[in-house]
Amino acid sequence: MRTVPTQLHPMPLIDQPDIRSALDFTTLTVERAMDRLLPKGDDPEARLFEAMRYSALSGGKRLRAFFVMTGAALFGVSTQAAQRVAAAVEFVHAYSLIHDDLPAMDDDDFRRGQPSCHKRFDEATAILAGDALQSLAFEVLAHEDTHGDPSVRIQLISGLAQAIGPHGMVAGQMVDMDASGKTLSIGQITRLQRLKTGALISYACSAGALLGKASDPARHALVAYAHDVGLAFQIADDLLDVEGTHEEIGKTPGKDVVTGKATFVSLLGRGRARDQASLLADQAGRHLDMFGDKAELLRQAARYVVDRRR
Repeated sequence: MRTVPTQLHPMPLIDQPDIRSALDFTTLTVERAMDRLLPKGDDPEARLFEAMRYSALSGGKRLRAFFVMTGAALFGVSTQAAQRVAAAVEFVHAYSLIHDDLPAMDDDDFRRGQPSCHKRFDEATAILAGDALQSLAFEVLAHEDTHGDPSVRIQLISGLAQAIGPHGMVAGQMVDMDASGKTLSIGQITRLQRLKTGALISYACSAGALLGKASDPARHALVAYAHDVGLAFQIADDLLDVEGTHEEIGKTPGKDVVTGKATFVSLLGRGRARDQASLLADQAGRHLDMFGDKAELLRQAARYVVDRRR
């Protein structure tokens, strides 16, 4: 588990000079908020708390938190509100990874370079830790510290439920499991990834607009950006699975090929997949024209998603 620093970078997110500095800033601020919000203590359920903290604070890119924080900065949202929503999104993401690694799902022994939750603890504890992280996310969103307007909190809760429920991330996981060993079309793979990966990314990108009560055109621009970034992110992940090492990606590489999973790479080949990811990143940036220079970090993030090696 990564130690959460007590000192924060003095510059606000919007003033960070580049995407890497902005991601570092996000990690510092959001992980501090996560540390405060996660339960701890010596109660009989302390093992559950330990598993939650192990999975939620064990590293990661914090891209989804970055999208929340950067989107919120576009609309002058308070730092506390943005951090709380970003933490909630990261709790949901951690829950999804815990369950994704289980033997009944993708059966992976490593996550972020460390033993998966079910390997570090046990399967039952891992399932409960995932369940608890999901519940905690909604508890955070429902609290008045997240936003003073109850209608905004309801929109945040409803949006997250839709993004991760039976018409979002969970549906994508079901489709992914059912697709193993089958030949899928590019349209089917795109739909699968929009559900499994893209739905939560889309929520993260638009949450700042909800917090800031932004106009419909502004929200639609961020949703369009998220759509293209989400697909680019997944194509990059597919490429890393065949090109990356365990040290780079923090989990077992090559599993998609071994399990016969349909991916953008298996259908398009590496070269075309890489070109498609680059095209999507450029297209994502153009959706942000209405925000001018204020959206420069989001444009850089689209390129980072494609060029990253982990």
